[in-house]
Amino acid sequence: MELLDRYLQAVKKHLPWQRQDDILAELRANLESQLEDQEAEIGRPLTAAEVETWLKQIGPPIMVAARYQPQQYVIGPAIFPTYWYVLKLASFWALAIYGIVSAVLIFSAANPGISAVGAVVRAPFVLMNVAAWVTLTFAAFEFAINHSWIAWPASAVSPEGWSPSSLPPLEKAAASGKKPRTYAMAVAEIIFGFLFLGWLLLVPRHPVLMFGPGALYMQISPFQIEPVWYTFYWWIVGLNVLQLGWRCVDFSLGAWQGPRLVQQAVIKLLGLIPLGILIAAPSHLLIALKHPEADQARFGQTLDTINLGVHKGLMVVCAIKVLQLLWEIGQRSLEAYRRRIAATR
Repeated sequence: MELLDRYLQAVKKHLPWQRQDDILAELRANLESQLEDQEAEIGRPLTAAEVETWLKQIGPPIMVAARYQPQQYVIGPAIFPTYWYVLKLASFWALAIYGIVSAVLIFSAANPGISAVGAVVRAPFVLMNVAAWVTLTFAAFEFAINHSWIAWPASAVSPEGWSPSSLPPLEKAAASGKKPRTYAMAVAEIIFGFLFLGWLLLVPRHPVLMFGPGALYMQISPFQIEPVWYTFYWWIVGLNVLQLGWRCVDFSLGAWQGPRLVQQAVIKLLGLIPLGILIAAPSHLLIALKHPEADQARFGQTLDTINLGVHKGLMVVCAIKVLQLLWEIGQRSLEAYRRRIAATR
C-alpha cells in the first residue's frame, strides 16, 4: 500500500542508521499484520481514508522512530531528531570553515609543519565547542517545552497535529534520487541558521570560538589581516541573513517542501561577490605585517609568498564556484528542455 510505504519511508529517516533495515523490516511486518487484522475484522480492505486515520492513531513518523533511539536524558525524543540533524549540520560547517581558516594560517606560519599539526590537534576542540553550544541550546528548548513556556510544532510531536496525506510521495524520491525534506529538517535548518548567524557575529570579538587555543597564535603572530577581510566578513553575514530570512518566509508560507532552485542560484551568484572582493584587493594584499618597519627584512619574502598563495587559492575557489554554477544552470536548462519535449509528445 502506497500510503504505508510513504509512512515507513518517513520513519526510516529518523532511525539509527546502523539498524535501519532491521528495524524497518520489523516495523513493516508489525504494521502489515495490524492492517490485515483490521481488514479481517470488518471483512473488506480498508479505504484510503481509513488507512490514513489508522496511521494517524499510530503517531507521527518522528515519534515512532524515537522509540528505537537510545534513551536521551537531556534531549527528549520529541526534539531529538531535529537536534541530531542540527548537530551534524553545525559540525560539518564548523569543520569546513575551520579548515579554510587553518589553511590560511598555515600558509602564514613561519613553520607550516608545526602549524598543520596544531590545526589537526585543535579540530576536536572546535567540534566539542560546537556540540556543546548546540546541546545547550536544545537542552534549553527541552526545559522550556517541559515547563510549557514554548510549544514545539504540533505537526512534529502530536498525533492530532499531522496528517499522513502530507507525507512525501515515493515517486518524487525515486525520481530525483534525493531524500525529500522533512518537517524536522525544515525546522532544523532554521534553528541552525540562527545558531550559525549568532556564532558568526561572535567570532570577531571571541576568535576562540573558531580557532580554539589557536586564537593565541593570532595575537603573537607578526602577521595581520587586511581591512578587505572585514568587507568579506560582512558580505558573508549579509548572505546568511538573506538565506535565513528566505527560509523563514518559506516556512511561514508552508512552502518548506517545495524546490528552492531560485533561492540556491541567487545565493550562489551573490556568494561570488565576496570572493571577487578578495581577489580584487589592491596588489593582492590580503595579509600584512603588524610592524613592517621592524619585520620587513625578516618576514617580507614570506609575506609575499603568503599573499600570492592565498590569491591563487581564491582564484581556484572562484573558478570552481563559477563552473559549479554554470553546470547547475546547464543541468536545470536541460531538464526543462526535456520536460518540454516530453510534454509535446
